[in-house]
Amino acid sequence: MSESRATRALTVDDLYRFEIPSSPAITPDGRLAVFVVQRVDRAEDSNQTSLQVVGPDRPVRPLTEGPTDSSPAISPDGRTVAFLRSKDGIPQLCLVSIDGGTVRAVTDLELGAGAPVWSPGGTVIIFSAPVKPAGLPENAPLVADRLLFKADGAGRFGARTTHLHAVEVATGAVHRLTSGDWHAGPPSISPDGTMIAFTARAEADTDLEMTSCAYLVPITGGDPERIGRTRFVDGPLLWLPDGTAVIAVGREDALIGNSRLIVLDREGGQDRDLTGQLDRNVMPGGSPAYPGAAPALTPDGQEIIFCLRDRGWTHAYRMPVTGGAATGLLVGDQQVIKGLAVATSSPTVVAIVADDRSFGELVFVELDRSEPHPVTDLTAGSLGGSAPLPFSQRLFTISDGTTVHGWLLRDPETAGPAPLLLDVHGGPHNAWTGVADPVHPYQQVLADRGWNVLILNPRGSDGYGEEFMRAVVGNWGSADQADFTEPIDQLIAEGLVDPDRVAITGYSYGGFTTCYLTAHTDRFAAAIAGGVVCDLNSQLGASDLGMELTTVIGGADPVTDQDRLIAASPISAVGKVRAPTLLLHGAEDHRCPVNQGERWFGALRAQRVATRLVIYPGGAHGFVMSGPPSHRADYNQRVVDWLDEHVPELP
Repeated sequence: MSESRATRALTVDDLYRFEIPSSPAITPDGRLAVFVVQRVDRAEDSNQTSLQVVGPDRPVRPLTEGPTDSSPAISPDGRTVAFLRSKDGIPQLCLVSIDGGTVRAVTDLELGAGAPVWSPGGTVIIFSAPVKPAGLPENAPLVADRLLFKADGAGRFGARTTHLHAVEVATGAVHRLTSGDWHAGPPSISPDGTMIAFTARAEADTDLEMTSCAYLVPITGGDPERIGRTRFVDGPLLWLPDGTAVIAVGREDALIGNSRLIVLDREGGQDRDLTGQLDRNVMPGGSPAYPGAAPALTPDGQEIIFCLRDRGWTHAYRMPVTGGAATGLLVGDQQVIKGLAVATSSPTVVAIVADDRSFGELVFVELDRSEPHPVTDLTAGSLGGSAPLPFSQRLFTISDGTTVHGWLLRDPETAGPAPLLLDVHGGPHNAWTGVADPVHPYQQVLADRGWNVLILNPRGSDGYGEEFMRAVVGNWGSADQADFTEPIDQLIAEGLVDPDRVAITGYSYGGFTTCYLTAHTDRFAAAIAGGVVCDLNSQLGASDLGMELTTVIGGADPVTDQDRLIAASPISAVGKVRAPTLLLHGAEDHRCPVNQGERWFGALRAQRVATRLVIYPGGAHGFVMSGPPSHRADYNQRVVDWLDEHVPELP
């Protein structure tokens, strides 16, 4: 790095300094927002979370000390914050005054509680929570009759289910509201406080048909009643002000495509699609890998505020609840919404916005004004003199006429042809964003060392329309191969890339692509594959999404199309791989099981191809985002070290 640069480039070690906001909530009058801040305790090797408070004209102040506080929800009178605090990995519901003070625990459930939702009167809090059959021994055998017996991050749960509960705020008395051999999704309470709407995969063959429907149950408990005809919806649901319908995020079928805002009528009328004409994916948030925010109503109940993904970025829009044109609320290039909340009695919105210089900052927006008002500076404040190098947008025209959008990370002071790392996103129906990225600091380290880092949104990526998203279904690896290789050719032709020093990495579907391309081309000097899938035929039953990965995303029948699945899998061509390959995998990955990485490693080692397998104890599929800090730092450093070892330096 040249001494002339004003700020120091990021290092892997900076990962221990990041402060990442999430989960904003706002008081009814819009004067204060509560949010979660994640920091790292290096000595404890843990991710620690606490609650903070900020206002448009009030500085940030701590509300709780943490270290395991999450999911804030503000009472209807704006005075009390309900949230989750974990002890020994079990979250319990707690309360604290929004002015600060003593924290009061209100649940003490054996398996913990879920995110709180206040009743309109503020006397009851509804939440979902795991339960297990009475009398089941701790070491009882796991018995499964359906494929839904495990989930990545939760492990194998067997007979445990998740159901709705209510806790009385004054007394702490807890009442279970639903029961059955299914899992209740997050609750949403009707405006009059009498009914709860939620989603559940309760149909008999939901594990095979991948259905998820919306249901209603009285707030006092009872038998759920289905609402709406759409069988592929996700929560949380949103009530219309008059209580006649709920709005869900979902699709009309199980096929890959855009999730939409769908109005489900309580009287059995036809479901109404509000956003299909936009040809973009509604993003309800809930995961660092899939940003956005749960839909919310404006204070007058006339409009819905929601997030869409467009060209990799996630924007906030507003639209009449009756349908019509969508108007931008928080829209802009190089911008991603990572959470949003709307005041109930003031035209005020709080959102977390990330851009090319920030991992996410809180902003307030008045609905009758267009300019957001930033109120935090967490990224710059935590990094001191460091700052991420920004990506530059690129558009590449593929030989069949397809345009592929991407970004190139390159230090402006790098001269001439330089090595290149192609970094492939997961999904495949996800997208790179080009904004500051706290998960992959190795990209910044490499750019500071004179590398190019290329991130692309090839066919299959989200944010470019449904046809583009569906283009890889049934053709993983082959349908998007040119979308990776031809942009590299174009950068070589521009004199930016040394063709002999090109490497590839990727995680999840990116790991699949890394394996596929190194088995079908010889252009990569080195490879790093994380969270690998190399054999599509072995995912059913082994992966928590095995049915979806095989049938919906992979476009094949898991029984009758086994030959096709095998032929499309990288493992069928592993004998052609010559690139030195590093495999990085979580030991408890139930999405892309660790034996996938072990198989690729074993096949390469048997051929005496340079390879190394690294398994992270306890690591779920998302450990690269939320695992122990030492594991995340180790992952990033190993990427850099492997490239140092196997990509030749210039003579």
